[in-house]
Amino acid sequence: MRESHFTLIADKYRDLRTTDTEPVEFIYKSIKHIPNILAADVGCGDGRYSKLFFDYLGEKLYLHCLDENELMLLSLKKYFRENDIRNFNSMVSYAEEIPLEDNKLDCVFCFNAVHHFHLILFLYEIYRVLKKGGLLYVYTRTRTQNSRNIWGKYFPLFNKKESSLYELDEFEFYVDKSEHLELIHEEFYKYQRKSSIEDLINLAFNIHYSIFNLYDAEEFDRSIQKYRENLEKIYNNLNEITWSDENIMYVIKKVF
Repeated sequence: MRESHFTLIADKYRDLRTTDTEPVEFIYKSIKHIPNILAADVGCGDGRYSKLFFDYLGEKLYLHCLDENELMLLSLKKYFRENDIRNFNSMVSYAEEIPLEDNKLDCVFCFNAVHHFHLILFLYEIYRVLKKGGLLYVYTRTRTQNSRNIWGKYFPLFNKKESSLYELDEFEFYVDKSEHLELIHEEFYKYQRKSSIEDLINLAFNIHYSIFNLYDAEEFDRSIQKYRENLEKIYNNLNEITWSDENIMYVIKKVF
């Protein structure tokens, strides 16, 4: 499902998703002292976060952009050409089978993608490709955080269908089971969002989240109608619907 979904939306993905600069700034502050940075962005999609890494780190960064979807990578390469970014390569790759040499990378980035991976196999690959002391940055959200946003609170069945996200204790458990990796920091984010009801519904129709693919046609139509009714009950001004989105950043170190 994940590959077909991202194939369908590859040409419009950057327009559908919100890109947060705060976690990239956090990463920049923690690695800016490294003279030359060799890194990978696993599950890079169309490059919306990959570009931000170059905005902050410039030419000191060489980035392997890895994604299993070829159309996403084609969009990334076009985006990078338009922005004169050359210090990268892109490869079709599963997160569980990273086509890079052992013990080579200073850091790995993974933004809003880890819930699509087999976590144990992914962490094993991260251990393999990182240098000793190298860092993995995972930006994601928990199921609990997801349940508190504008979709989790008001869109029918959203929380039930979005079951692949990891809770905090689950993620900590899997990292703890991974030899030679240590979870050294957790950074929490909360963003204030604003939109109109029509723009929100348009996002759902454009499959803003892959989870909407799990609704059958009749179920989705009923849910859209109920979502509209729920928002109309809660908000007086349907042109300025406000809510909070929450995310978490895990920082994981290869200790030996």
